[in-house]
Amino acid sequence: MTPWFRDSSLHFAVGIEDTFVPQEGVGRRKLDEYELTQHYHQWKHDLSLAADAGADMIRWGIPWYLIEPSPGKFDWEWTDRVVEHLGDIGLRCIVDLMHYGTPLWLDNQFLNHRYPEAVAAYAEAVAERYRSALDSWTPLNEPIINAVYCGEQGTWPPYLKGDDGFVKIITQLAKGMVLTQQRIAAAQPEATFVHVDAGFRWTGQWPAGELEHLEERRFLGLDLITGRVGADHPMREHLTAHGVTEAELAWFTENAVTPDVIGVNYYPAFTTSHRDAATGLVRPQEAGTEGLVDLLHTYADRYGQPLFVTETSRGGPVEERLDWLEQSVATVHRLRAEGMPLIGYTWFPFFALVDWLYRESTEPMDHYLVQMGLYDLERDSGSVLQRRPTALVDRFRALAKATQA
Repeated sequence: MTPWFRDSSLHFAVGIEDTFVPQEGVGRRKLDEYELTQHYHQWKHDLSLAADAGADMIRWGIPWYLIEPSPGKFDWEWTDRVVEHLGDIGLRCIVDLMHYGTPLWLDNQFLNHRYPEAVAAYAEAVAERYRSALDSWTPLNEPIINAVYCGEQGTWPPYLKGDDGFVKIITQLAKGMVLTQQRIAAAQPEATFVHVDAGFRWTGQWPAGELEHLEERRFLGLDLITGRVGADHPMREHLTAHGVTEAELAWFTENAVTPDVIGVNYYPAFTTSHRDAATGLVRPQEAGTEGLVDLLHTYADRYGQPLFVTETSRGGPVEERLDWLEQSVATVHRLRAEGMPLIGYTWFPFFALVDWLYRESTEPMDHYLVQMGLYDLERDSGSVLQRRPTALVDRFRALAKATQA
């Protein structure tokens, strides 16, 4: 049987924002997007809305910290119901196994020496339980952003900083990704692996060597897991200078895994950063479809695998979101016509998300609602976050239906 990613179709997907950072501390609130957006309560309605909007696939994540509340002890009650409903409505799920947060019992989070084995054991348990219903997996979403937030900027646990912290975290994440794919493939040989990363771009004037460093570093997660960090890799010296041993690098080469699909996340107003030469300030720059085209070509040329736009959208007024939907889908069709192996398009998030800055604040959650979806979230008098359809719903459905005709 031809796998879905080789059936020549353009798959239309939506995604539900699923960042989980459950660790709390002084000045730091728990960040669980499902809890904040009431998805735990409205999950059935949310998934049915996704299918009704014309999506044939969905990016949806499992909250590891909740389903494995203690090591090796799983609570499947909620996920059993979700997975059953996904089957009932015919929505293929690309499962986000890891979307930033680790369980509370894993001290030092990603830095814990047990992390790679722990995340792989969790993933194997999920794959074994749902092997008859789920077959498409993302071992870890956006490893580079994960390493930046947790290892370079000290924003999320374990709060490391600088190049040394970044290298420690990205190495641990990559080990976990490799072991996760290996364990799932052993449990489910028919599994499909969609490795997803955020695509970064930079413009403006940068100090000598800094731009080149950033442009190579953005691929480090995927390059490590695919065994590409050989003797001539431009990031090898940087890794060894920050404690990665030759034996560790050899392990990645010997245990290399190959994604079936490369997922590229792109936001026209955020993915590209511009550095002002006069002030040295770095700010997001609008890059439109030009940035999307550039990024997809970059990943296609580097990895030679089928590509899936696994996240794209725009915040702001509905008219601006609708315009980006039209432009981005038209661009995807054009690139496919030119021969790019581009197999999917995802509007992400399906409904509004809560800005990550909520975690560091004391303001009410509604202050941080960012309307980026096909549906807006609006709190009613009973404090229920109602899913309010926008004009994007009908247009997304029409665009999806046109590809299936």
